[in-house]
Amino acid sequence: MLNTHEVEQMTCVARGPNHGPSPIPQEGRWVQAREIKDISGFTHGVGWCAPQQGACKLTLNIKDGIIQEALIETLGCTGMTHSAAMASEILTGKTILEALNTDLVCDAINTAMRELFLQIVYGRSQSAFSENGLAVGSSLEDLGKGLRSTVGTMFSTLEKGPRYLELTEGYVLKMGLDQNDQIIGYQFLKLGPMLEMIKKGVDANEAYTKNIGTYGRFDDAVRVIDPRHE
Repeated sequence: MLNTHEVEQMTCVARGPNHGPSPIPQEGRWVQAREIKDISGFTHGVGWCAPQQGACKLTLNIKDGIIQEALIETLGCTGMTHSAAMASEILTGKTILEALNTDLVCDAINTAMRELFLQIVYGRSQSAFSENGLAVGSSLEDLGKGLRSTVGTMFSTLEKGPRYLELTEGYVLKMGLDQNDQIIGYQFLKLGPMLEMIKKGVDANEAYTKNIGTYGRFDDAVRVIDPRHE
């Protein structure tokens, strides 16, 4: 290693105790992480692109520094969905340092990787106190039985008020209003389960009917409207 002349002339002074890095919680253990292979955990990162027209939620399951599982969920940008498809092929099998320094095609996905890296190396993981961590495939549990991302889409104007378009339960078919035209409930369609039933041979109309539900006081509504057309 090259030293400057000033350093070469200095007297050597012994250092005091060096206890290493602070331990971080990882999969039910306290770990002094010194190398990439010391990092394990299951966690998430959220990223956005420069014009902030889209966002990405990235979920990784990391074992001994290697990415074993990746779930990429995108919102708001049609191009990002295709970038996510490419990222799903790129991420697994890489170390988290490789992934951090790999172009994951979309700025939002790259930013999500950066934010996730910070979480995982500081021990802020969902599996920090889960002994032996979470099994590969755990990210799919966040999606539920229909394997669909949980999204919420609302629209509102000052003149016409709010419109519920999609909530946790599913695609909103109708909104129920009371005598003051305030929302008191809604009718929804569970798209994921409906499509699964159709794939298994159930008639489409039957599958549609069986996956309709309501929330709130929808049955008490004075008036019912289609949020997309009324």
